[in-house]
Amino acid sequence: MAKKSSKETQPENGADTLKKFKMKRQYKFILGCLLVLFSVALLVAFISYFVNGQEDQSVANAFIDRSKEAQNWLGKFGAWLADAFIYKGFGAASFLFVKLFFITGAFLILDIPLRKLKSTWFWDLFALIVVSMILGFFANSIPELGGTIGYETNTFIQDYIGKTGTLLVLIFSVLIYLIFKIRLSPDGVKAFYEKKKADMQADLETINPSTSESADTAYNLEEYAINDVENEPQPDYTIEEIVQPKSQFEINKEALKPTISSYSGIDLNPNKTGIDPIHEPDIEPVLLTPNEPIVPPVAPPSTPVQKEIIKTNDDAFVIEKAQDEDVIVENLAAKLVEDFGLFDPTLELSNYKFPTIDLLKEYASVGITINQEELEENKNRIVDTLRNYKIDIAQIKATVGPSVTLYEIVPEAGIRISKIKSLEDDIALSLSALGIRIIAPIPGKGTIGIEVPNKNPTMVPMKTVISASRFQEAEMELPIALGKTISNETFVVDLAKMPHLLMAGATGQGKSVGLNAVLTSLLYKKHPAEVKFVLVDPKKVELTLFNKIERHYLAKLPDTEDAIITDNTKVINTLNSLCIEMDNRYSLLKDAMVRNIKEYNEKFKARKLNPENGHRFLPYIVLVVDEFADLIMTAGKEVETPIARLAQLARAIGIHLIIATQRPSVNVITGIIKANFPARIAFRVTSKIDSRTILDTQGADQLIGRGDLLYTNGNDLVRVQCAFVDTPEVDKIVDFIGSQKAYATAYLLPEYVGEEGSNVNLEFDISERDSMFREAAEIIVTAQQGSASLLQRKLKLGYNRAGRLIDQLEAAGIVGPFEGSKARSVNIPDLVALEHFFNNEQNEE
Repeated sequence: MAKKSSKETQPENGADTLKKFKMKRQYKFILGCLLVLFSVALLVAFISYFVNGQEDQSVANAFIDRSKEAQNWLGKFGAWLADAFIYKGFGAASFLFVKLFFITGAFLILDIPLRKLKSTWFWDLFALIVVSMILGFFANSIPELGGTIGYETNTFIQDYIGKTGTLLVLIFSVLIYLIFKIRLSPDGVKAFYEKKKADMQADLETINPSTSESADTAYNLEEYAINDVENEPQPDYTIEEIVQPKSQFEINKEALKPTISSYSGIDLNPNKTGIDPIHEPDIEPVLLTPNEPIVPPVAPPSTPVQKEIIKTNDDAFVIEKAQDEDVIVENLAAKLVEDFGLFDPTLELSNYKFPTIDLLKEYASVGITINQEELEENKNRIVDTLRNYKIDIAQIKATVGPSVTLYEIVPEAGIRISKIKSLEDDIALSLSALGIRIIAPIPGKGTIGIEVPNKNPTMVPMKTVISASRFQEAEMELPIALGKTISNETFVVDLAKMPHLLMAGATGQGKSVGLNAVLTSLLYKKHPAEVKFVLVDPKKVELTLFNKIERHYLAKLPDTEDAIITDNTKVINTLNSLCIEMDNRYSLLKDAMVRNIKEYNEKFKARKLNPENGHRFLPYIVLVVDEFADLIMTAGKEVETPIARLAQLARAIGIHLIIATQRPSVNVITGIIKANFPARIAFRVTSKIDSRTILDTQGADQLIGRGDLLYTNGNDLVRVQCAFVDTPEVDKIVDFIGSQKAYATAYLLPEYVGEEGSNVNLEFDISERDSMFREAAEIIVTAQQGSASLLQRKLKLGYNRAGRLIDQLEAAGIVGPFEGSKARSVNIPDLVALEHFFNNEQNEE
């Protein structure tokens, strides 16, 4: 049965989005109806209040008392509303609330964006306050008109600036409303009066035709701003036959004829010769007076242009200024976001629930217990040992951690740091402790640190780290809670910033627990749509538990059954498949014109990238290799080459590597690996050479084991006690996730066929061809791309049958040979040539 790819679930995403959008539309409609009905109730209550006077005053104050009846048409509720809005509120101006609630409800019902109401709400509320103050100022004897707010506001202002000042403030407020809301201006008033004057002139013309000459002159001045006709010499009589063209693009040939200056030479009866005239539209000759200019017809513009008329002191000179047209930018992405919201990659598993903290085990002995006697004893031994070598200490301070206590000392002036550093073994001897580590000096501080292991180290449970606010509130792409530092602070790092992590240490020092802590942190923080894991476990027992979340979080090759890779041959194919995925993702980033996966996903969520062009939401991919040394021993360069390529290039497209090994030798952790893995975690090792191989410095050989680690990201070393997560805890977490609804299949990586695929015998008998061979050939030729994944999608086939079809097409010469990560070349250009190919095969038979 054909496996469904992650792309085939996109229509389901769209359906869920549409359903969610319809639900929002129903809520808007209900709220809009509620606001409209509430505005009607307000109107009824307000009118009834002014009709019935103040008979309901006592009823409004005793709302709970059911023995009293209200005269308001809306009952006690109407009496209470009217009292609250009118008497105790803004008075008669409260009728503006009716308008505001009604318009807002209508906008919600009609699904019009509410942002268009911002101006209306602002200016109506402004008018509400101003009208209330005006009514309170002029009608303070009738409190119903101005309301309590209008009366109290006037009283407050009059206490400071008097009645005259208050009146000036009210006048200024009214002017603000008229200027900014009604757009009242001196030029507008002047233009209004001039228009009225022109209308009166037109009325006089209809009554007294003798004024037509002066009116004509005024009309020409306003319309064309030309008044030079009177100064030009005019003929005694001019007759012009003006023919209106059928469209604005036709040339009016009649209007181009020379003007006839003599009236007597015109024959007004052209039918004397008996020639049928050409039927033209009804045209009446226009007789022009000597003082009347000839005005050619002007075609109306295609789009109306608003003009601003600027008056000058000279009435004969008018300036017209065309206003700038409104520019509307139709942004399809912004419209989609406005209609449907940002794309939500978690919508397909919208009911997914993250693991709860109570799945993690809570240990009884949690927390640091300070042993005062031990601290005092260690302090005295350190001071005495240094004093024996004539090193005086000015100050000493102790910071207690889960497994290690840091003693910070400030030596007296003139003491060499290297002298204290050389006494590391002597201090360890005097303290009888394992793993004394001296930090000289501590970065960022003017002190020297001496780390001394506690006699009774405290375990750091994973529950205390996951529940810490530093992890829960971390604004990181891939947050990882490793454990706690010496100062007992939760240590959280971002895998996306590392960008790759190298873990090494001796056997039994906590590497596998560290890997489980990393994976658990990501499971608690990231949705299955946001991150995928590629797990490589040569030991076959460390990461087996995560099989239960295969369809949620794991990624695998299309032709594999188990998502957790244990076979070294499949590891090589998986790593090369990740390289193909990396190249494909870089192509998507190039098309989207972005630089990294974060910018790409943000652009995709904003609906600026079209899925029909191959764009999709890209989850982070985390490759975890539990035992890298075993892979190097068995595969060598075949593993190291893709690992190095991924480490060099994959950080920008969201593929991050976590490699763990128990043998930190130079033939395993090579120079290429070290150069591309700046973030490293070192558990306890047995020699200084191994420490230098991992960290490029010593220190890992002085750790105490059991999760004690050193972390570096190219800067200074940080000592951390790794959080402990046991196998039953991981089992509970994956059971909780695996019991929920999952994707149809694991995240499928691109198809990869190794070099051995080119050595397969491709001799096929024509009679043994697949029944869908011709249909597959047509699909390959149409798409001009030869790949098994294309046939899987188009023909809904399994991987094995699609692979056989590709082999048969190669044997027939339709597609070319395997070319690594590239798609196979197609040797036939179009369907016509393909038809000739099949006809030739039939003729040969």
